[in-house]
Amino acid sequence: MIELEGVPELIDPVMVAAFEGWNDAGDAASTAVDHLDREWKGEVFAALDAEDYYDFQVNRPTVFLDNGVRKITWPTTRLSVVRVGGDKPRDLVLVRGIEPSMRWRSFCNELLAFAHELGVEMVVILGALLGDTPHTRPVPVSGVTSDPDLARTMDLEETRYEGPTGIVGILQEACTHAGVPAVSLWAAVPHYVSQPPNPKATLALLNRLEDLIGLRIPLGELPEDARAWQLGVDQLAAEDSEVAEYVQTLEEARDTAELPEASGEAIAREFERYLRRREPGAGPGPGVATEGGDSPFLRDPGSGRTRPPKPEQPGPESVPGAEPVPEAEAGEGPSGENPPSEAASEEAPSEENPSGENPPGASPERGEDPENGNGSAT
Repeated sequence: MIELEGVPELIDPVMVAAFEGWNDAGDAASTAVDHLDREWKGEVFAALDAEDYYDFQVNRPTVFLDNGVRKITWPTTRLSVVRVGGDKPRDLVLVRGIEPSMRWRSFCNELLAFAHELGVEMVVILGALLGDTPHTRPVPVSGVTSDPDLARTMDLEETRYEGPTGIVGILQEACTHAGVPAVSLWAAVPHYVSQPPNPKATLALLNRLEDLIGLRIPLGELPEDARAWQLGVDQLAAEDSEVAEYVQTLEEARDTAELPEASGEAIAREFERYLRRREPGAGPGPGVATEGGDSPFLRDPGSGRTRPPKPEQPGPESVPGAEPVPEAEAGEGPSGENPPSEAASEEAPSEENPSGENPPGASPERGEDPENGNGSAT
């Protein structure tokens, strides 16, 4: 039963969702929703029953002390509402959780019931996947949808991915079948620095979301964190000649592939985005850290100093400059599993990376979420 008491009537609401696990390489997507919730002071109004959707041996509850009293936090999915002010105020319904262990259809139906009751106009699902993309270049972010009309009107790619998928892909299809416009935004995370956090990928997702829904998002310290992250990775790569050579190879491949994009139209589009963010009240410029080559601090860069292996992640739709990686077994991995790199026909990060086992770049400790922390593309 859905209880929405206390939730005011919403203005042009958009639902923005992200799930830890296979669809969340480097925790980039879940961190983006956390950022929105924190910056706009979201108020939680509902949480799904953890007993219905989670295997607690995979996603374990945690115990903590609150003023000397022991309490338990159960893994679940929570919904909160934020109101974005300005000339044209609108509301966002934020969905933040862990990829469920079971009953995915019921899980999606419950989220769609909330969307229906709240009058949600569009659902945007954020994801991140591991790919062959250099950390020194702008983070590739692709927008995909199953709706041909939406793809045409919003300049998105129509997904043609076939293969294993995560909760991002399932929720998007559920929205499409229910007649709710749905879009997935995928950020490609370099597989050789897959450990979270990845503020550069988070920033790229927020910039793309900003353009998609027409809202200016306060970025806070993200641009500076992204620069620090890239500088840290630069230093680590410089200490190993093989890694440095590998990164250079990725850079050359990426630059060659993107030459056709350096058109007057593309440059004009980027300039317009820059000007929008320079307007009074706008936060730091959009692509600061997302597209720059000055990046941020890398926490725990990698296991070895040898040339980084490609992650085992099932291929979702291709990411620009990123080859799909072999799939891992789906569904078992705890959190941090590799995001899929939907490699169907598009060059954009996508949803499918269902390895059930911890994918490269997945946080080992988060082995509790089915697709925790890393990977997945729709």
